[in-house]
Amino acid sequence: MTTAYISHNDCALHDMGPEHPESPSRLAAIINQIQGTELEQMLEFVRAEEIQRVQLQRVHPEMYLRQLDLISPERGRVMADPDTIIMPHTLRAARLAAGAVSQGVDMVLSNQVTNAFCAVRPPGHHAERSKTMGFCFYNNIAVAACQALTFHHLERVAIVDFDVHQGNGTIDIFNDDPRVMVCSSFQHPYYPFSHYHNLGENIVNVPLDAHTDGKTYRHRIERDWLPQLETFKPQLILISAGFDGHRLDPMAEMNLEDEDYGWITERIVEIAEKHCNGRVVSSLEGGYHLEALARSVEAHLKALAGMKP
Repeated sequence: MTTAYISHNDCALHDMGPEHPESPSRLAAIINQIQGTELEQMLEFVRAEEIQRVQLQRVHPEMYLRQLDLISPERGRVMADPDTIIMPHTLRAARLAAGAVSQGVDMVLSNQVTNAFCAVRPPGHHAERSKTMGFCFYNNIAVAACQALTFHHLERVAIVDFDVHQGNGTIDIFNDDPRVMVCSSFQHPYYPFSHYHNLGENIVNVPLDAHTDGKTYRHRIERDWLPQLETFKPQLILISAGFDGHRLDPMAEMNLEDEDYGWITERIVEIAEKHCNGRVVSSLEGGYHLEALARSVEAHLKALAGMKP
């Protein structure tokens, strides 16, 4: 089993300001956590490449892409929405983030690696077809799913989103698309307060109360996600890997621990091994307490690499 770690230093150039939680320090915390460990020796480190415009156009209308180009400043910072700030290096970082996840799909589906983790930012799962939201510009995971469906001609792709905030953008893009099953677990009611009712049969929402602990979380995943994924029989599983459900994270009120992220990753890998030769591509979404983020990603990576906790 080979696990690729796909990233790029320029993802850290996107900086929304010293007080913004989605900071460049997130990627530094992750790499510092795994440096000098056995895990580091097992990973295949890959330099991310920028996404192509045509790949973005499979998900986002050209008018939306042009709007982002137009508001991108030569210096300073501009509010793209109340939570999301664009600055001179933002779109370069966003193109690398989206490119990394599609690159992971290409590597996994061509059997270069078994699975992949994309340590990238800005995140993507809140970005709707024509709307920035929640620190997101391009929907990285949706772009990667379309790469699998369009370029690689897959018929069934599952997207598993365990960020503490619902992946509203991914649901907006794939609602009622039978080729894509979207499983999203999230604190409810909570941001983004949308895409909860009147959804297609391909959307599996798992709303969770504030202060949900690991035991309850695991029960809900086993009851609500795993049977649906077994029935769907995905040819590829993509993960929107948000670690902000950790009990230490300041952005929500869930009580998950590092090992819960290892556990859910193990369950995803088991389904992938059963139905799609272990093909999994994971992309970083949320996670804002730096120590908890780094430890949780380490647990996630160990499960992807087949290491014991």
